[in-house]
Order: sequence, then structure tokens, then C-alpha cells
Amino acid sequence: MNSRKTIAVHDAATIHHIQWERMQDGDYARNYILPLMTEEPSRYVQNVETQLLALTIDDRIIPLTVNEAEYDNSYVCSPYTHYVSYAKEELDMLDSVLWKGLFTPLLSTLGGWMRVSQSNRMVIVNNWLLSTNLYHEMTAEDAEWITELCVERFPRHIVAFRSVCRKLCPDFYDGLQRVGYILIPSRYVYLFHPDWPAQGKWRVRNTLGRDRQLLERSDYRILSHEELGEEHAERIVGLYNALYLDKYSQHNPQFTPEFIRLAMQKKTLTLIGLEKDGRLDGILGYYQRNGVMTTPLFGYDTSLPKKTGLYRMLSSLLVREAERQGILLHQSAGVGAFKADRGAVGEPEYTAVYVQHLPVHRRAIWQVMAFLLQRIGIRMVEKYKL
Repeated sequence: MNSRKTIAVHDAATIHHIQWERMQDGDYARNYILPLMTEEPSRYVQNVETQLLALTIDDRIIPLTVNEAEYDNSYVCSPYTHYVSYAKEELDMLDSVLWKGLFTPLLSTLGGWMRVSQSNRMVIVNNWLLSTNLYHEMTAEDAEWITELCVERFPRHIVAFRSVCRKLCPDFYDGLQRVGYILIPSRYVYLFHPDWPAQGKWRVRNTLGRDRQLLERSDYRILSHEELGEEHAERIVGLYNALYLDKYSQHNPQFTPEFIRLAMQKKTLTLIGLEKDGRLDGILGYYQRNGVMTTPLFGYDTSLPKKTGLYRMLSSLLVREAERQGILLHQSAGVGAFKADRGAVGEPEYTAVYVQHLPVHRRAIWQVMAFLLQRIGIRMVEKYKL
């Protein structure tokens, strides 16, 4: 391998040796990673128990989580939660008794096999404890170097990368395959670039225009990041919880007021709110990396009538931010029909797992999961636009 690369793993005792000013997005990484390394991560994401370390490779710094079992963790640290617990809940979204009857016992069997195979004994690289992990520019060679270091440092752990999307990181994606990673479909995500509607159908441009008009004609005032204060932290958590925990799943990351305060003070997320009559009714929080932005924090008052259109207005604000900066918007998964109508393009996203250094009884399940999800899972998501 090329000897020019400098790569290391740091814990809380050595993290201060890092020369942050020389790192890409060094201030951001320090503001985000240090609190989670020097305190319990659960102070910021309530349903996450993990050891958080920092991996440096040349001028990039990447968080790394280490787990043993922790089957009740959010899916951001637990493949068991992602592929079994969360998947069982998503079956309720399908209007098919046949599918539910077929897949419920299959998921239970899979869950038992995952536990026996110790599939939660895993090191996840570039894990920011968010629904979507954006990547620095990564090469095929990076995949080789990182894998070798992690196998040496954690010989009994699976090595994994979440949020791997070929469209966003083609060279790195190919490098992971060449090293020997198994690519397990995890979600079907939607990508949007401001230039695409201009090249597409009139109907898409018209739909985006109606969303903008809804926002402009509403009584809501847009609050910038600087206008949001600590007095809003509890309300922001409540708005996010109402959508992502109460409506969807408790397995989503459970952000705490401390996480929101960190975002406010250090701008680890750029927050934008919708306020009416002195009451905050909608919130979004995005971050960006390597020409891509995504929104791990998104919520609104679900008790208000649907005709209020808060989801549409918040989505319009996101499109406006992508247009303003001229970057690609990663819209995560879910409500696929809504996003496709507004010009987003669906792409499969993967969890890449490396298990070649482990005993056979711990490797087999990943091959089976890759086969089943490639043949059945992704096709179902595409069909139902989940």
C-alpha cells in the first residue's frame, strides 16, 4: 500500500493530540466529536449506548463507534434494530396481510440468527449517530487502509460503514467491494439537486412552485439559526419526537435537549424554524459535507390539521437552502411518492460489512441477508415507495 497515508485511531486520552486546524472541517469535527467522546453519548442521543472513538486518515477525521451487543440501541448503532426490530414495525405500513404473514416469522428467525452470530459486535466507521452519515471524499485506497487498521485493532468485531450510496461515493463504493465487503441494502433514499427540475417535467416545477407559494402566503415566520435560542430546545425535541418517534418508530435516534443546545451553540446543525403567534410549529436541522446536505432533524406539530401544510413548507425550505448553496440534497428515506413528485431520484443505500477475518458461523448470515434484501427488500421498497 501507499506509505504516504497517515492513519490512526484515537480515544478520549489521545484525542487532544489531533491538530484540528489541519483537518478538513476540523472545527466542525471537534465541536461534534469531542463532547460525545468525553461524555456519555446517551447525553445527546438518548437511545444510544456505544464507545465513540475518532479515526484520522490524512487530513480527515471520522467518528467510529464500537459495540458488543446492545440490542436495544437505535438502529444507528445496531444492525439488529435496523433489520429486525425496525423492519417489523415497517411491515405495518404495508396493506398486505400476505406480506405480513410471510415476513413476520422470517424476521423473528433472522433476529435469532443475528444474536447467535453476534452481529451487533460491530465497529461502524464514519458513524455520526445520525440517520444519514455523509462522507468526505473517499477513495478505493481509503477503504483498504481503514479496513486493515480496524481488523488489526478490533479483530473480533465486524467492520461496517452505514449510508453507503454508489451515486454519491462511486470510487469508495467500488473500493469496498474490491476489499471484500458485503453490501447489505439498508434503505431506499431520495436525492435532489436544484438543477434537476429545470431539466425535467413541468409538473415537477409546478409542484415545487405551489409549495413555495404555500409558505409565502402562510402566516408563518421563518426563524433563522441565530433567532432560535435555548428556550426553544425542549420544543424542538418535542416536534422531532412527534414525527420521528411517535408517528414512525422509537428506534429512530432520540435526540435530547443537550443535542439541540450543542447544535445551537456550535452550529453542528443549521437550524431553521417556522413560528406563528409566538409558537414554534416546525423545525429542520441540516448539515453538509463534500457538496451534499441532509436533514437528520426534522419535525412539526402533528396535532395541527394536515391542510396546514407544515411538511410541505419545511420541505420547501430545504429545497430553498439547496438552491441557495447549489448543492445536492439527500432527502433520506420515506414518503417516496411525495419526494419523487418534487423531482427527487430514488437510490438504494447500503450497510457495507467486512467479515472475512471472522469465523464462518459469524459470516454466513450476512451473505443470506444480502441475497434476500437484494432480491426482495429493495424491490418491495421501490414498488411501495416507502
